[in-house]
Amino acid sequence: MPTQKQDEKLLMKQRSAQKALEYVKEKMILGVGSGSTVREFIKLLKKADINLSEIICIPSSFDTEAMLIEQGCQVGSLNQYPKIDLTIDGADRVDSDLNIIKGGGGAMLQEKIIAGAASEVIIIVDASKLVSTLGGSFPVPVEVIPLAKEFVKRELEALGGKVSLRKASDKLGPTVTDNGNIILDTDFKEIANPEQLEKQLNNIPGVMENGLFPKGLISRVIVAEQKEIKLLEKA
Repeated sequence: MPTQKQDEKLLMKQRSAQKALEYVKEKMILGVGSGSTVREFIKLLKKADINLSEIICIPSSFDTEAMLIEQGCQVGSLNQYPKIDLTIDGADRVDSDLNIIKGGGGAMLQEKIIAGAASEVIIIVDASKLVSTLGGSFPVPVEVIPLAKEFVKRELEALGGKVSLRKASDKLGPTVTDNGNIILDTDFKEIANPEQLEKQLNNIPGVMENGLFPKGLISRVIVAEQKEIKLLEKA
């Protein structure tokens, strides 16, 4: 049975997702991220007063694609629709400047692609995801080609990261992403410059992508608290 705290957190996720629906319009190409809050958004999308046949959804993961199809949404690919009007996604951490960490679900490569392709990116979270600065509270996921694991680990440690290979929960061995890669969760105690660190991580040979999403990618963040909804926008 869910606890009261779990029920309250679910309600906040639903309220954040509900607010995001106000930005969804018919005729849109809609990028859809991954994670528990986005799953609530997809459920609400089906119930919204919107003609789903007039929206093309571009999913960021196999899991999101399957749920969109299950809910009766039209699904397309980025190769068909390379220009996205709006992307809705969640986050694992959001700092005061709207830099974020994503990738707890392992889909940060596709998530960053659909964010980069979108004219507008809205992040939906509950208040527990807010921090003053990134670093220390949640590791940065780094997606790595398997043969480069030890080399990349060494390079991440040289940048000050504490590295751990993400293990699968339902199989022996590491988590394998939708792209056939592995994830090195890297804890940086302090991230003074998220944009700079994101570039440093992606410049390591063997790294496909990382979970730092600098503020330049993000349009606004919808935050659900127990009694209100806050809209955070860049200064």
